[in-house]
Amino acid sequence: MNKILGYIFSPLHYLLFGLILCVFHPVQWLSLKLGGYKAHKKSVDLMNLLLLSTYYAMGSRISFKNPFQLPENRPIIFISNHQSMYDIPPLIWFLRRNHAKFISKIELTKGIPSVSFNLKYGGGANIDRKDSKQAVAEILRLSERMKVNNWSAVIFPEGTRSRNGKLKPFAIGGIATILKKVPHALIVPIAIKGSWKFVQYGSFPLSFGEKMSWEVLEPIEPPGKSIEDLVSIAEQAIKKAID
Repeated sequence: MNKILGYIFSPLHYLLFGLILCVFHPVQWLSLKLGGYKAHKKSVDLMNLLLLSTYYAMGSRISFKNPFQLPENRPIIFISNHQSMYDIPPLIWFLRRNHAKFISKIELTKGIPSVSFNLKYGGGANIDRKDSKQAVAEILRLSERMKVNNWSAVIFPEGTRSRNGKLKPFAIGGIATILKKVPHALIVPIAIKGSWKFVQYGSFPLSFGEKMSWEVLEPIEPPGKSIEDLVSIAEQAIKKAID
């Protein structure tokens, strides 16, 4: 039934999703030109709220749980599992006060309305996976912006999306690079559940009526812990939450 209803409602979802991206491309441009970073960020936040609303066109049930008072005057490294592209809008919207930036593939900076513009000018890191020197340099530049502006970063240490919801081993590379530059950053794990089911049949049809959740887990203070220990603690916390 999820698949059958997906054939019916997926076109509506994609129509709304695409319309929002097209409308907000010039909105982002104007916001950046007239109001700088702050105005641009507000336009991106609003866009992602509207993108999130299109999930409901697919009958999705969405929850975001955060029982912690996260600091807004300190850089945070959010460590999360990754199940689909639909992980992103809720993270941008619900973590907006922490100015969460992403490490993305450089290929995404071209050809996608709104998304490519935000990746170019939003302050994140756009890395070339075939060029390790460029990737490290980009992450270091992001780290510097985090340090100066008290921004945060969202990292998906699995490297690629999980197609079946099962957690893949975490890599420490990007996290280690940021922590070298911003050693006082707070580590905050986030467990994502169910978004892989949304795309279990591929990009079409999307699966109707899926339940998806984002849960902020207990923050981890870096002092006294090795990078390996920090990543392991976050990985085990996420694994426990999604299992």
